[in-house]
Order: sequence, then C-alpha cells, then structure tokens
Amino acid sequence: MKSLTRITFNPEVMGGKPCIRGLRVTVGTIIGLMASGHTPDDILATYPYLEREDIYEALAYAAWRVEEIEVPLASI
Repeated sequence: MKSLTRITFNPEVMGGKPCIRGLRVTVGTIIGLMASGHTPDDILATYPYLEREDIYEALAYAAWRVEEIEVPLASI
C-alpha cells in the first residue's frame, strides 16, 4: 500500500482516532457519510476545508484496515 500522508494520529485530537490532516474530522466520519449515500461533493460542501484527496485517502485507509488480520500473541 502506498504511504498515507493525509491520515494522522494524535492522542490530543479526537482521542487518537485516525483523522484527516490533523483536523477534527475522523476517517470514520468520512466513511460513515459515504456509507449513508453522500457523495464526495456533498462532503466537500459540508467540510470546505477538506480536499477531494482527503476523502479518497480515508477510503483507502478504511479498506486497508478491514483487510488487516490480527494475530493473537502466544501466552508465555
């Protein structure tokens, strides 16, 4: 996967959830809006400080996360 430069993590911003460029807009917000039928243009109209690439990178991050597999560590 290419490097995701627009997704940030900061424990002081939205509790450390993945956000768009350090803004108080989470990846989950973007994904939820898209899942509810909103278009990228709708989202950009609602959040004018976002860029179209922010939306596509949020989608790429979400797709990567759902494919990630957690492997339990063996107990010692």
